[in-house]
Amino acid sequence: MAWAHFPAMADATAILWRSMERGRLGHAYILNGVDLGALEAFGLNMAKSLNCTEPPLGGHDCCDECSSCRKIDSGTHPDVIVVRPESKLRQIRIPQITRRNNSPPRVLHDLVYTTATEGEWKVAVLVGADRLNKDAANAFLKSLEEPPEHTLFMLLTTEPERLPDTIRSRCLRLNCAGDGTVPAGDGESAWLREFARLAGQSQTGVPERYRLLGTLLERLTEVKETIEKELSDASPLKQHEEIPPELRDQWELELTASVEAEYRHRRAGYLVALQGWLRDVWLLNLGVSADLAVFPDLVHASESVASRLSPAEAANNLAIVEQAQSTLHTTVQELLVLEVGMLKLKL
Repeated sequence: MAWAHFPAMADATAILWRSMERGRLGHAYILNGVDLGALEAFGLNMAKSLNCTEPPLGGHDCCDECSSCRKIDSGTHPDVIVVRPESKLRQIRIPQITRRNNSPPRVLHDLVYTTATEGEWKVAVLVGADRLNKDAANAFLKSLEEPPEHTLFMLLTTEPERLPDTIRSRCLRLNCAGDGTVPAGDGESAWLREFARLAGQSQTGVPERYRLLGTLLERLTEVKETIEKELSDASPLKQHEEIPPELRDQWELELTASVEAEYRHRRAGYLVALQGWLRDVWLLNLGVSADLAVFPDLVHASESVASRLSPAEAANNLAIVEQAQSTLHTTVQELLVLEVGMLKLKL
């Protein structure tokens, strides 16, 4: 699709366009946003624009109709590869980066270290790049340090701070977050309905705040238990009876890391949902139409809370949740971060 179909990413589009016009396109970009699906569409649109054989008006857009564009859309273009977390542990693993006995038909190094066959540019799109495990990240880093000419890496992530410093320092970062909203999943929506209902009943004091915090902590506990079961069942530790001690230790460490990574990812979804609802509260506080609400089914509770706040308080709630999300990636205890954040919110 044309760049015009990504209005929320206009700033990132403008930067890429200027770079292409000046012939100064970087070799690696981190695209940071809240929706991996939208980021993947944006990254593939970049691949199409670089390799389109019939660009509209001779510009830096794509036609969506030529053979190159159609092949990229169908995932069959020989010079474009998409790498996703496909293992049972939801990691991008080394067989996806460099060839191993158990590698898929195409790996990233196959693209990087061979000559382009059809397009002018070779493009690798890493979806959920923050899920590169340690070995895969080290193997990818070798390509990132000295890439062949006309090779482009697009690293897509909702949590760029989880990428290793060695990778972040070699990439240009583009914020593609748009308005910061993303549709919530069923679990997040169910929890948020209960949270908003309680918050909308009356102005919340300290006891009510701890009740709201309790709903979140209870849900997160269930989420972590689910993840532990899912990933433990998928781990090779459950599939082999006799395992050398060194390999067992490695698999146990990988399992622990995978559980923590997946838990952080899903926890972020709950905070993003909360931020989306607080955005509705803020907009309603400013007198914006309820038609623009991210959660239209919660408008009654949103209006109740909005009526009690000043514009500054409503806006500051968004900053509080954003700060909590950032702090959760440090060594500060989760309970303390969430407790402090909940007590600071004006509801």
